[in-house]
Amino acid sequence: MSKLDAYELEVLGAYESGKLKPSAGKAELQRLRAAARATAIKDKRVNIRLSSVDLLDIQAKALEEGMPYQTLIASVLHKYVTGKLSESRPPATGARRRLTPRSS
Repeated sequence: MSKLDAYELEVLGAYESGKLKPSAGKAELQRLRAAARATAIKDKRVNIRLSSVDLLDIQAKALEEGMPYQTLIASVLHKYVTGKLSESRPPATGARRRLTPRSS
């Protein structure tokens, strides 16, 4: 095991002492498991180029979601091509468009 920095040691200590509580309920865990299953069958490899900023944002979002960033990318792409993710209207300020889940 590699050496841990101070923050990692703090998190590990909190985990081992039982101070960390799951942030997802049963429904959220089921949703995440379903997303993982939907993206688990991987028989092709794809290489893409992303901006550094986009990759950092994706990695941060994946960390929030508790999954590897490659899994998040695959999940978003899967949702988009299956129609479960659609492009929202751009704000009047001209900011970047966001993809949002369609309501079921």
